[in-house]
Amino acid sequence: MSIISTALRHFKEPTKEQLTEIFFSIPSLDLSVEGSSQNDEQDKMDINAVLSLGEEEDSYAGKLHIMPPYLAFSSLDKKSVRFTIPLSTIRRVERLNARAGVYALSLLTWHGMKIIVQLTSLRPTADLFCSILRDALKVELQRGQMKQVKSFAKTCYSEVLVSDCSNAADNEHEDGSLITDEKDGSIQDVSYHGGLGLKFKFPGDAKKLREASKIKLWTTYLRNHGRNLTLLRYPQCTRLVQVGLPNRLRGEMWETLSGSIYLRFSNPGYYERLLEENKGTTNTSTDDIEKDLHRSLPEYAGYQSEEGINALRRVLRAYSYKNPELGYCQAMNILTAAILIYMSEEQAFWLLEVLCGRLLPGYYAPSMHGTLLDQRVFESLVQKHLPIIHEHFQLVDVQLSVASLPWFLSLYINSMPMVFAFRIVDCFLCMGPKVLFQVGLAILKINGEQLLQIQDDGGFLNLMRDYFASLGHSAHPTSSDPRARAITVFQELLLVSFREFSVITEDLILSERRRFRGEIIHSIESFAKRGAVRNLRSLGRFNKEQVGLIYDALYKAMCIVPPPPAAAPSPSLFTTGDGHEEKPETRIGLRTFRQFLSEIASWARDEKIVMNGFQQRIDREVAEHEFIDRLFYFWDTGCHGALSFQDLVSGLDGVMFNDLMENIEWFFNLHDKNKDGFLTKDEVLTLSESFLFIFRYEIGDAYLGAVSRFMTNAFEYGDALLPQPETTFEDGSSPQIASNQPYLNLATFRMVVLADEVLESFFETDLSESFKLQPLPEMELPSAHNGILGDLWSSIATDSNKKMFNMFTDEIGKTIGKHQVVNKPSIGRYTKLEEPKARESLLTPTLRKSLSRLSLGSISAASTVATSSSSTLSVNTTLELPKTHAIVPDSASLSAMPMLQAVNAAALMERTPFAIDDARDDDDDDEDEVLDGHDDQVMDEVDAFLEAHDSGLSEADKAVANDLLHAEPLK
Repeated sequence: MSIISTALRHFKEPTKEQLTEIFFSIPSLDLSVEGSSQNDEQDKMDINAVLSLGEEEDSYAGKLHIMPPYLAFSSLDKKSVRFTIPLSTIRRVERLNARAGVYALSLLTWHGMKIIVQLTSLRPTADLFCSILRDALKVELQRGQMKQVKSFAKTCYSEVLVSDCSNAADNEHEDGSLITDEKDGSIQDVSYHGGLGLKFKFPGDAKKLREASKIKLWTTYLRNHGRNLTLLRYPQCTRLVQVGLPNRLRGEMWETLSGSIYLRFSNPGYYERLLEENKGTTNTSTDDIEKDLHRSLPEYAGYQSEEGINALRRVLRAYSYKNPELGYCQAMNILTAAILIYMSEEQAFWLLEVLCGRLLPGYYAPSMHGTLLDQRVFESLVQKHLPIIHEHFQLVDVQLSVASLPWFLSLYINSMPMVFAFRIVDCFLCMGPKVLFQVGLAILKINGEQLLQIQDDGGFLNLMRDYFASLGHSAHPTSSDPRARAITVFQELLLVSFREFSVITEDLILSERRRFRGEIIHSIESFAKRGAVRNLRSLGRFNKEQVGLIYDALYKAMCIVPPPPAAAPSPSLFTTGDGHEEKPETRIGLRTFRQFLSEIASWARDEKIVMNGFQQRIDREVAEHEFIDRLFYFWDTGCHGALSFQDLVSGLDGVMFNDLMENIEWFFNLHDKNKDGFLTKDEVLTLSESFLFIFRYEIGDAYLGAVSRFMTNAFEYGDALLPQPETTFEDGSSPQIASNQPYLNLATFRMVVLADEVLESFFETDLSESFKLQPLPEMELPSAHNGILGDLWSSIATDSNKKMFNMFTDEIGKTIGKHQVVNKPSIGRYTKLEEPKARESLLTPTLRKSLSRLSLGSISAASTVATSSSSTLSVNTTLELPKTHAIVPDSASLSAMPMLQAVNAAALMERTPFAIDDARDDDDDDEDEVLDGHDDQVMDEVDAFLEAHDSGLSEADKAVANDLLHAEPLK
């Protein structure tokens, strides 16, 4: 039993608009609350603009985007300045009285921050932008979102931090955790959201992490640049993130940087409702979650208590309820357990949604295609930037993914001490997925000399484990310079990551993903194919290669006609007689079965050879007939109303290897509806129609005559062999048997078939040979077109346009008299209009005269129908379709297979506990001398790899922007 998924085939590259939304961390509309349809109908627009905040900050040129219900800005270099602000946080928009020709707006947020944007496009364009902005603000006012801003802000710690009258610091330890009551051990209730660290303390030593200095720096920044929903990301913000977020602010900054805060704001109460609506619901995901709960950061005190375990359970279950197709995947527990230390359950739920859906797509899917794809990209980057290490790994057969796959899958949390892994997560959420690749390359480069000495995977893993354990040590312990000794191994890692591998950009990662996506999808599909074949209960008389061809036909049919999503049956339906639960398996419906059979059986498709003077092509269409539907239900032995892969293999096994007598019996049983061993007269007529369907495109009248003789002989033999009734009518005739009563048994049917040379030949060889297992042409993946020419070609080369072109050429061919359509025969045994001589009837003349009037009437009617369907076309059957063979990759050549093996290896790897992660008490005063310093020294460790930021403005432009800071609104 197996699950066959075609989801990877349906992948589409994001559009330009979607990439813009991803860049600004704007959630998709299907996650919004009621009223998203209104937002979807509103106009979107971008305009050239200059952003000014205050005299202390430089002005930056860039683009201002209106994407209701959000307003966003990015500088020209797309990295210096960026913000995304919900329109509901804007309280006033005024046009400023500035110099002639200058069009500037003043935006005032709900907490009083003033943002000035100078629209540098033409006046009509600026007027249109202001009109769209005004309409979008009116919609937000009508929706009532503006009333929710203040109440939502109370759930954010930053509001407490910037408040002048807050006494929050009096109730906190230095690391940010809350002070517990000495009597009952409880903590004070707070209005802002926070994680388990508020009660169970945060990892690491607050003094060594310089928590107090970081809080002061962030407080100053948030007061001047907005916070939570209205945060403006200037270069200073990136610097502060690279230094490391303070514990008590980390959870809020994670959701702000990732954009999950917008989901939490637009969906109030959704998390609690989701849990309540699914209370008591169990499925395979909930069972897997229970298995992994106590293996999720067990060294942290919060997960040694029921409070932490229950919180983790609720978040993972809520995500599986919201995304039943994805459910739960291994490593989700590690990721969720880590973020719950700093975030509330609701915050963690929405961040998990963003991580799995946008930042790490495909990482936690059943196939893990996103992880495998990024591993292939990482290997490519190692080959390009660290060729010596790559060649050595190839030489000693060391798999890079054995170590690197857990790095990416758990965002380094399962490999490094948490205090350092969380700093990488800080940078990842701020700067994007490129951070994972930059850090990975830096790790390999720093350990380059030792890596060239390893000989196997075990040595590789041991070296990495020792390196991660030393991240808190001095990088230059023997230096005479105290400042050099103060540089840790982790600081050196960040320095190499962001300075030496700054060439690794988001655009490069996206390009490499497009490059290797097809290779990874083919590898995963081949792996799934081997698994599906291996999980079959029986192969019948097929070998594995033949079953693989059946799988290919089934997979192609599912891609063309996807089976409808089946509702999950009750647990009792999965239970076998011995009490074990069966695993769910993929089943196809009738429409998909028709498509599948058209790939296998020649008579299950209509193939027309079209010649119009310009081209010669073969048009193929899936045939529809009651015979195919009958075959579908005949193979559905379990009465599921759908067929599994095993059903198809067993069904084909029951016909493709038969001899003459077995085929006759198979065809008889297929039409014996009630399985009583007899065919009724109606079923004899239905069987004759099946013959006519199979022979519909054969050349000449040989098969048509055979069917006509079959019907004559069937009723002759049937009437002759009926038991003689005791009573007769007055005219001497016997009472007739009803059309739905048993009439013809298997022995009689066999005798009728053997009386005709054509039918005998059909059952002896042609029926089985009409089922052909051939390699199918390799299916093309959705192409990733780039640039204007790529988009133009993708819009032209569509199936509908190809059909229109074929219709156009056909019409021209008809006009010039060169249009011809020939149906390709299914059997193709006879190529001339000659009919084989029929055998003499086995009945004596006396028996032939005893036919009933009803039988003669039936024969006459059927013969009339048969004659009307006679085929008169002649075709040269030597014309063959061009054959293209699919190349099935060998298992040893699949690049993704070592990665899949690494997944299993990663599952067995337990996270190494690190002493540096232990929470320290406030009275621990053993602080190194090098830690004594001022707050500004916190920023020193990132100064070495900071990049210069270009505002994109000339000195004259800057002067205009500065004048706008003091401009008055127009009256």
